[in-house]
Amino acid sequence: MGKGGIQLFDDKMDGLFSICNLGSKWSLTERHPYPGGLFASVGQMGIGFGVSPNSTNSRDNSGVKSPYTELYEKYVASPQEIRLVGIPEGEGTVKKKEKKAGLKLKIKVSNPSLRRLISGGIAGAVSRTAVAPLETIRTHLMVGSSGNSTAEVFHNIIKHDGWKGLFRGNLVNVIRVAPSKAIELFAFDTVNKKLSPKPGEQPKIPIPASLVAGACAGVSSTLCTYPLELVKTRLTIEKDMYDGILDAFVKILQNEGPGELYRGLAPSLIGVIPYAATNYFAYDSLKKAYRKVFKQEKIGNVETLLIGSLAGAVSSSATFPLEVARKHMQVGALHGRKVYKNVFHALSSILEQEGIQGLYKGLGPSCMKLVPAAGISFMCYEAMKRILVEDDEEA
Repeated sequence: MGKGGIQLFDDKMDGLFSICNLGSKWSLTERHPYPGGLFASVGQMGIGFGVSPNSTNSRDNSGVKSPYTELYEKYVASPQEIRLVGIPEGEGTVKKKEKKAGLKLKIKVSNPSLRRLISGGIAGAVSRTAVAPLETIRTHLMVGSSGNSTAEVFHNIIKHDGWKGLFRGNLVNVIRVAPSKAIELFAFDTVNKKLSPKPGEQPKIPIPASLVAGACAGVSSTLCTYPLELVKTRLTIEKDMYDGILDAFVKILQNEGPGELYRGLAPSLIGVIPYAATNYFAYDSLKKAYRKVFKQEKIGNVETLLIGSLAGAVSSSATFPLEVARKHMQVGALHGRKVYKNVFHALSSILEQEGIQGLYKGLGPSCMKLVPAAGISFMCYEAMKRILVEDDEEA
């Protein structure tokens, strides 16, 4: 019998209910180097079941392996790791990882098409709101309704409408641009992926895939959202004629017919094809050049902003005359303005009345608006794609 204890069973027996030194302080003996049985501590759990906590030998003194040995070795015997019960070894292990500075937000969206649509919608809304004042000034300059220079238009808007005048029509713009950009970026990514050859393959088409994908993206978004673009232009120019988006739609349908909602669609399509094609082609080419020169697969947010802005500058400058003609056709016959039959009639009339500079009126504020808008849009799109991932890991 141990010192100061009560021995209920023979110490030589290695049974489940062998309890030593009950009622006294635990003492270490040669025969029982650790206290065991029902009163084992957490670190000593399993002693008395034929398991030693620090030994890899899972058999007891008698050489007979206990039926609980495997359970103990699997879930208790290794204090260096934490395992989830019922999960095979290695899968439930909690390991210490180095924490990187900064907040990383990840949202699991399993459908790749939905990820692209959400990313494009958010990118469009953010970019257009950021440059809404420049968009308002640009529209006024194009149609000559509030002055002939950027400073004059800005002064007149602030004088009559205050700061809110710079954001007039922005809600319609966001409602239009969010789905438009979602459709546009989704179409570009999808078509570009389908047409781009894999490494080692021959090109599927004789022209760059990004050029065709950009044109398809522009046409798709324009067809879906053009009426909202027209309403936005009307609300910006004729702020007192309509009470809101729905009122503008109803009055246009009642007074001018459904076809009026698509007035200027032809120059828009003619303009959007070269614009979108050059914009996405330039963006894709600049990204490839950046990766090749700097030998980096991932491109940061600042670099994406600069690449997207440069691509927007190239495309907007090349297609600006068509944009001017489109704006003139959208305004229609308001306040005795001339109604143009088609895009060529609009271009020739503007050229005859105002000269070549009339086709580029508002190019400065247009580039000031389109260039950062393109950069912000691409940057937000790529950032959102990194946030919206298929799995819990980074996309």
